[in-house]
Formats: sequence, structure tokens, C-alpha cells
Amino acid sequence: MEYRDKVLKCAECGAEFVFTAGEQMFFADKGFKNEPKRCKSCKAKRADTPGQVSNFQRTETKTTCSQCGKETTVPFKPTQGRPVYCRECFQQRRSMGSPA
Repeated sequence: MEYRDKVLKCAECGAEFVFTAGEQMFFADKGFKNEPKRCKSCKAKRADTPGQVSNFQRTETKTTCSQCGKETTVPFKPTQGRPVYCRECFQQRRSMGSPA
């Protein structure tokens, strides 16, 4: 596929910016499906604001540890059929090199 420079509009500041053919090739190589939404300066500003998480909400889920049976909270939604461990059991399994 032949790539050509595209002019896109920044979702944050509204300025136009160029999505170069090289950048498009990089995105395709990495398997990225979406075009960039922000210009380089807005993207840099977002990266420079530590601790400020935009729309990302961490999911906290209460569950039971598959190893010791203790109630625990995990930072993800468990997948059915996959074991979930409390912090202590997870660390213990990791240090032993046991497969999950």
C-alpha cells in the first residue's frame, strides 16, 4: 500500500497537523487501527502532566483468591475460568516461577 501525507485536525486544540506517510507506515507496522487524534504539542502536553489520568477509570473488583481463599481486591475484571490471586499468593507464585 502506498501512503501519502494526510492533514488531520487535533481533537484537543482544533489545529491541523500532518500525519506523514512515514508515520502511517509505522502505525500500520505496529497494527494500530486508529489515526492520531492530537497534534504533537497537545500530545506532549498530556505526557507532561503526571498524575492526571484523563478518561481512564481503574476497575477495582472484589474477588476470592484461587489459592488461599482470602477475599481480595484486584485492579481488573477477572476472566471466567482463569485463577485470580491475592497480592501475597501472586508474589509467592511469581518468586517460585510457577505458571499461572
